[in-house]
Amino acid sequence: MAGPVHYEVYIRKTAPAPWSLLMATEDRKAAIETAEDLLKDDRAAAVRVTKETLDPDTMEFASFTVLTKGAPEVKRKRLVEESGGGSVCSSPQDLYAPHARERLAQVMEDWLGRNGVTAFELLHRPDLAEKLEASGVEIQHAIQRVAVPESQATGQSVHDLVRHYQKLADRTVERVILAGRRGLFPDLSQRRVAEVAVHLAGSSDRAFAMGGAVCAFVGDAKGARARLERLMDIVDGAPADGPPRALVLVPVEQFLCELLSQRTNLAQVLGPSLDQGASLAAVVRMAAPREVEALIRFDPRLELLIPPVEGAAARLGDHLAAGEFPLLAAALARMVVRELMSPRRLRPSDAPGEIDILRALATALTATAGRLLTLDEVQNAFVERSKTLVTADFVAAYVKGCDTVLCEAELLTRLCENVTGGANKRSAARWLAACVSSLRFETEMRQSGGTAAQKLNILAGLQKSVRTAALTEHDEQAICDAIGVLGGLVEADARLTVQLARAPAPAVQKLGLLLRLAAGDTAPTGPAADRAKAEALKLLRAPDARAALGADPQALVQLRPMMKAAGLAA
Repeated sequence: MAGPVHYEVYIRKTAPAPWSLLMATEDRKAAIETAEDLLKDDRAAAVRVTKETLDPDTMEFASFTVLTKGAPEVKRKRLVEESGGGSVCSSPQDLYAPHARERLAQVMEDWLGRNGVTAFELLHRPDLAEKLEASGVEIQHAIQRVAVPESQATGQSVHDLVRHYQKLADRTVERVILAGRRGLFPDLSQRRVAEVAVHLAGSSDRAFAMGGAVCAFVGDAKGARARLERLMDIVDGAPADGPPRALVLVPVEQFLCELLSQRTNLAQVLGPSLDQGASLAAVVRMAAPREVEALIRFDPRLELLIPPVEGAAARLGDHLAAGEFPLLAAALARMVVRELMSPRRLRPSDAPGEIDILRALATALTATAGRLLTLDEVQNAFVERSKTLVTADFVAAYVKGCDTVLCEAELLTRLCENVTGGANKRSAARWLAACVSSLRFETEMRQSGGTAAQKLNILAGLQKSVRTAALTEHDEQAICDAIGVLGGLVEADARLTVQLARAPAPAVQKLGLLLRLAAGDTAPTGPAADRAKAEALKLLRAPDARAALGADPQALVQLRPMMKAAGLAA
């Protein structure tokens, strides 16, 4: 049986401050109102109301939170466990792991960029190690960028972490410089790569030595394209198979991953004239040349959208197609997905062209699904990209070049076809619905030049495009109804069906024209099609029309599909 109940109000005056008891009362409403007033008047950063129920048996209170509002609590630093204290990197060898090189590239980004090198090169080239050691300040700055966040995350002393990483940096630099002085790194310009790989196969430092040899061979090449050429030369000279070939390919792949992860290097390799969309398409073609070539054979129009890959990039593509460098292929695919999910425009000055290149990318990446990416990753990337296609800014740029509202409607229909994701489809449908139901669209279609038959045919084509855009049933029906109503007004202005029914022409010919209108072939479904259907039904009941159809069975065979489409035959 529950005992006495009361309510307690706690506050935090600032976000980092601990909770403190402000008042206790037996009135729930008063406690909640007090908490709300404190928050509203900025007298507290956060408030909490708890219900306290006394247990008569144990004489202890059971607490239940009724209300919590305001700034979230600031997480406290976790205390360092005595058994698990210390940094993840404890020896120079630990810095050569992929995650450590990635972190090194982040904290040394400015220095590496100024010198045009990668973190992998810094860890394998004695000249770079000496240059970095001579700077002094660069190492200290990088150590602080690592030590301060790690201290905040683990609770370790910043001073201790700085001393630890300083010693680690000194040992690493000394190791690289000493290896260079002892001639540990073979000269690939004087010896064949295959010979060096076989010689180093049994060495304990074979990975470090081969990495240094690769970096030394590439070191004097200027520009990303020339460096890639050197790396491809190394691969072409590697042993045919076995551990010696792996000994060569592993450091080359690590080098390539860092080299091509930089946007400027990728632009140099693929061509600086390419925009963002074409650059991504070229990356996909380089990473999956076989799939892209097969798509181009199937649809030659893709050749105009996906740039060719030549030179060193084509050589790299051949190796990727052969299944080599799987980590690089995965990294390139993830980079493409990452760029697709970013807000950066693929073609900033050409909104319709952005739709084209996005469609080409979707086709190419879907073809590679299962080898480079999963189908879910591809779909999620294009759902995220589609969000940028239905914003007001993009839609305004997309229809900017249209001279007529009909042109806008056709472009917006194409937009509906090319976006993916339920919410994005609904947003695109709202843009199209607003266009086709506007007074401007109605006025233009009713008052513009051209015959009524031509206008109805245009509206019928627009309606068919809407039905193939994979919109929700509600959105599709609303847009098609709006187009159908407009078609009815255009037909009523010209009295087209009445004129056709009364035209001095053979009954079979008139019936064919009316049935095409009624079936939604040359007029949108709606009032215009309904009136054509009614006139066709009247004509079918006329004795002269029945006699004409009876005398020409072949005409009836040709008209039957249209009669079925119009709902006049089973």
